[in-house]
Amino acid sequence: MMRWEDGFRMTASALISRPLRSLLTLLGVAIGIAAVALLTAIGEGLRVYVLDNFSQFGTRIIAVNPGKTLTSGMGGILSSVRPLTLADSAALGHLAHVEAVVPIIQGSGDIQFGAMSRNSDIIGGGHQLAEAWRFRLALGQFLPEARDGRSPPYAVLGHKLRRELFGEANPLGERIRVGGVRFRVIGVMEEKGQLLGYDLDDIAYIPVDWAQSLFNREGLMEIDLVFNAGTGSAQLAERVRRMLLERHGDEDFTLTTQDDMLASLDRILGTLTIAIGALGGISLLVGAVGILTIMTTTVAERTAEIGLLRAIGASDRQVLGLFLAEAALLSLAGGLLGLLLMGLLLLGLYLAVPALPLSLAPGFLLLALLLSAVIGLLAGIAPARRAARLHPVDALRSE
Repeated sequence: MMRWEDGFRMTASALISRPLRSLLTLLGVAIGIAAVALLTAIGEGLRVYVLDNFSQFGTRIIAVNPGKTLTSGMGGILSSVRPLTLADSAALGHLAHVEAVVPIIQGSGDIQFGAMSRNSDIIGGGHQLAEAWRFRLALGQFLPEARDGRSPPYAVLGHKLRRELFGEANPLGERIRVGGVRFRVIGVMEEKGQLLGYDLDDIAYIPVDWAQSLFNREGLMEIDLVFNAGTGSAQLAERVRRMLLERHGDEDFTLTTQDDMLASLDRILGTLTIAIGALGGISLLVGAVGILTIMTTTVAERTAEIGLLRAIGASDRQVLGLFLAEAALLSLAGGLLGLLLMGLLLLGLYLAVPALPLSLAPGFLLLALLLSAVIGLLAGIAPARRAARLHPVDALRSE
């Protein structure tokens, strides 16, 4: 009866006796493991990065947009019977559990200060916009509430827009022109960076009623509602739907909760991560073919050895186990080398591109090692079974 210590010693010596062949084979697995781990880390990092960026606006938000998307055989049809108005926004602010209501109109235009001019995005919003979106101010204050039905002509600048127009000078109190209309600067936002290519710092914020006049719009582009923890998004969305139905007489609007949007994004980005990892899996397939090739060659070269093992009493199962262990050990060594290679690549990426989001769970490292061992076993099954089925006499005659 062969002891497991002897079996392990034989397996290890078989791999060490052919170092170059073993090294080339485990390199195939190592590159595959490193590719899967690296691509998955990048994909998961992007998923977490995008979700974190969207979550910075808060998770208790419901967005109301004009028009109702209807499902039909030809896709979505957008039809709006009645635009969303400032009166709708004010009415929604009286609902229970609503903390802030932000009417929004967005466009772009020239922002001018003296001889300086810059074409930037312009957001017309309510006075609660900074509070609702969790935006902080670096200087001054945000837009005040309207007085006597009309907002004062004030403007708040994004971090980058302030720097382009004023440099390091204090812009508070200065007069600028937004789309040809004069506004007084009363605040500057803290730096926010970019979100999916959209520069959150290159924006001018003006009162929504002034934006209506500036862009000649009758209705709002969107109304954002922020609610407290005393209710759920589904319950409040239903109350919003009922109120707007009473005001409009028809469901000519679309409600989107932040939870719905984040869940959809998570599904899309999760699928993308899996797809990216699957691309790296092609390299693993190449490594598996390499193991299959070398194990098939090994069985052919060691036929006499197999016959000797069988002649001295080794069973079919023991011979099968020896060759499977050899394939698994080869693949597991490739997995360890692959993780080392992945670590070096991640370090290089971090040093070269510090802003690149990377996320790698420790459990995934163990999963990668397990995957490499499974690949070795699967690739070694056919050659190992062939070795186990050899007749002792026929195998010895091959010497």
